[in-house]
Amino acid sequence: MATVGVVGLGLLGHAVAARLLAAGHEVVGYDVLPDKIAAVVAGGGKAARSVAEVANAAEVVCVVLPSLATVEAAIVGHGGLLEGSRPGQVIVQMSTISPSLTERLAGAAEARGRAFLDCPISGTSAQVARGDGIVIVGGDRALYDRWRPLLEAILPRAIYVGRAGHAMFVKLAANLLIAVHSAAAAEALTMVKKAGLDPALVLDVLVASAATSRMLEVRGPLIVKDDFPAQMKLDLFMKDLHLIQDAARGAGAALPLTDVAERLYATVQQAGHGGEDLSVVVKVIETLNGR
Repeated sequence: MATVGVVGLGLLGHAVAARLLAAGHEVVGYDVLPDKIAAVVAGGGKAARSVAEVANAAEVVCVVLPSLATVEAAIVGHGGLLEGSRPGQVIVQMSTISPSLTERLAGAAEARGRAFLDCPISGTSAQVARGDGIVIVGGDRALYDRWRPLLEAILPRAIYVGRAGHAMFVKLAANLLIAVHSAAAAEALTMVKKAGLDPALVLDVLVASAATSRMLEVRGPLIVKDDFPAQMKLDLFMKDLHLIQDAARGAGAALPLTDVAERLYATVQQAGHGGEDLSVVVKVIETLNGR
């Protein structure tokens, strides 16, 4: 069993650490918030006082941070993983960032003689905690083959898609569908409410029908209850929507449905709902319907 570092112990990072601990790995965790470190220690992990301390202690380090800037600083910044790493160490970058930054970080690791895997996760923190979701993997195929058992300790499916940067592009395509499907679920359930139907009953019917989707299953109940505890905070998801648009422009791809969805999410964020789950997009659809 490897000693695995986890840098970033928010909702998703904590779920990753918990899965690794449950599989028997030793986990060393670091976060800028002491209570996040304490939660992992309470689950059987060990505390680190800095990113550099994680690098010194672990054979493999998973990076699970909320922004491009924090990921870049943790890996290539002063006191970061590359500065404190040693030959043979593996950086497993799991945050949602841009494909271009992923390629730059992989290049920086390679220049230092360190290994790098591009491994974004598709699944909410709650899904990951119960082993539901996938790890999308980019990088050297031999490195993936070697560390696949560890990745599959986090989630049972770790799917290789190509070089570093390719996995991140696939993750953004997945998040594009999350954006559109969640907005579509909100629109459909608003329509049935307007018609005087019981939305909870209709949700059960839709989930059992050919029209179902994972987002209807996951976010439909939140929409019906009008309660939006954050599985994915809208503020954080807006970052992903911007990354999707940037990646699409780079590839020369037009995204008409995503353009509309992004405007809906931006409107509800500006109305003060950024800390809630992205399914809160239903609020702007309700407003358009006179509620």
